[in-house]
Amino acid sequence: MSKVLPLSQQAILITGASAGIGAALAKNLANEFTGIRLVLSARRQDKLEEVATRCRQAGAEVLVAIADMADTEQVKALVQKALEKFDRVDALVNNAGYGYMCPIELVSPEAAKQQFAVNFHGPLLLIQSLIPAMRRQGGGRIVNVSSLGGRMAFPAGGMYSCSKFALEALSDVLRMELKAFNIHTVVIEPGPVATEFFGVAWEKIQQTIPDCKNTIYQPAFEKIEAIDKQLQLLGWTPEKVAEIIVRSLVARRPHPRYFAATGGSFFVPVMTKIMPTWFTDAFWKRFYGFDRIEKNWRNDE
Repeated sequence: MSKVLPLSQQAILITGASAGIGAALAKNLANEFTGIRLVLSARRQDKLEEVATRCRQAGAEVLVAIADMADTEQVKALVQKALEKFDRVDALVNNAGYGYMCPIELVSPEAAKQQFAVNFHGPLLLIQSLIPAMRRQGGGRIVNVSSLGGRMAFPAGGMYSCSKFALEALSDVLRMELKAFNIHTVVIEPGPVATEFFGVAWEKIQQTIPDCKNTIYQPAFEKIEAIDKQLQLLGWTPEKVAEIIVRSLVARRPHPRYFAATGGSFFVPVMTKIMPTWFTDAFWKRFYGFDRIEKNWRNDE
């Protein structure tokens, strides 16, 4: 049985590493831990190669592995490539994911399956595939990037929250099941982050529901389209979130969960445990325009 290595000697697999939080994390690790070994995975090879070049220049050894988290065979191949290259994976950072923002009534079966394929089933398969290797090497770390939306559900973000709630439940189970093998499981919960998240969400809405603004849910779609501007003051940079992930990787005894949001440690307990349900419902309905939908519907009756 091998001992757990210092972070500078570890092999870290990061999904969604071509941009945003994943790219910021890769660069942070390469800059701060000379000699670290990185497996960088995403779908966009050109962007991924740019990140890999920066990391190599900083002194990291890098394997670029293209993979779509919704493709089972590609996910399995990713694990195989990582183990063939470095003979171990000390930490897995399940960062790849996206949000499908849409009222539940309009979510197609295909969109629901895709949301879970990327945000839950892909990470699950990666974890299952790496547990035996981590156990043999004497330990490891699984870092699942969730969201405040994995603790609080909100209208128009139903499928996203469902997938992140599932990822959080999986993380809780793994934390208990894998402790005997010295494999720690951690959840990172970002709030708004200055990434492509909401831009991608709006693109997917336009692709799947081209006439979204001609539906009864028009006020909600208008809110989603403009949400980036609403959250600018609260949003963290990807680099700031990456610092939290690094903290979870270096901690000898990591916390089960790390907030990566302004006021997250206050906001989440207040909204989920202290405030009455009617209040939190009203807050989120107003934030996402569902109060206007209710008003319009009453006026039309």
